[in-house]
Amino acid sequence: MDPEAEYNNRARVPEHPAILEGWARDAAAYRAAHPDAELGLAYGPGERERLDLFWPAGGAGRDAPLALFLHGGYWQALDRSWVSHCARGLNARGIAVAVPSYDLCPAVTVARIVEQMRAAAAFLHRRHGRRLLAVGHSAGGHLAAMLMATDWRAFDRALPAGLVPAGLPVSGVFELEPLLPTTIARPLGLDAATARALSPRWLPRPPGTAALHAVVGAAESAEFLRQTRDFAAAWGGTWEALPGADHFTVLAPLVEPASPLVARAAAMAQRLAR
Repeated sequence: MDPEAEYNNRARVPEHPAILEGWARDAAAYRAAHPDAELGLAYGPGERERLDLFWPAGGAGRDAPLALFLHGGYWQALDRSWVSHCARGLNARGIAVAVPSYDLCPAVTVARIVEQMRAAAAFLHRRHGRRLLAVGHSAGGHLAAMLMATDWRAFDRALPAGLVPAGLPVSGVFELEPLLPTTIARPLGLDAATARALSPRWLPRPPGTAALHAVVGAAESAEFLRQTRDFAAAWGGTWEALPGADHFTVLAPLVEPASPLVARAAAMAQRLAR
């Protein structure tokens, strides 16, 4: 197994610049089309500790179930402004979607980014009193799993133990140790012990009725397919490989309200509101 070839997604998908440009264009258009969105809400004191909250139209309004969408970029690229449009499918099905930014490596550690996403989730619960569905892409899939694994009462005794009881990670990285010999890992500052401690695959399965559905593109590397399969099995969840999708096009179904993936995610979020 060549770790660099398996995990360097930008090298595996040479057309990724055009895909990313499309994300930026579609995200800006989605923000422009939703003047009622709450943009730049501060969940912490830092410049990047901000989130955008997109509310569904119609009767659901401010009482809607709530999902958190976490962007990717291997913890070292992008921000919330690239993925606003990923709220479209869920918004159309009556689900509110919060999209946070976070600080990037190497300026901060992966552990610090996990803490920031915990702060964002806690902010949303304090503000709206709801449990959250965590959805995330790539590094965001890792962060979604870490939120599910969080001991929320230890983080803040005022928070419910099951603050994030459902997750839908997309093309997530659930074992960080295989990244260590790659160029991707150099800005992350990980050693073997830290990589293990920050790997959801090796953390205890969340207690209670946690719901996990992991997604990966069928055209992704064997390692991404393996990680998704093994993580879902370890946590007693389900998983699927989307036909023909690579590490970047795998997000396309989240934009379509009628897609089976959005229908599944919406049902997961709606169950949390009951």
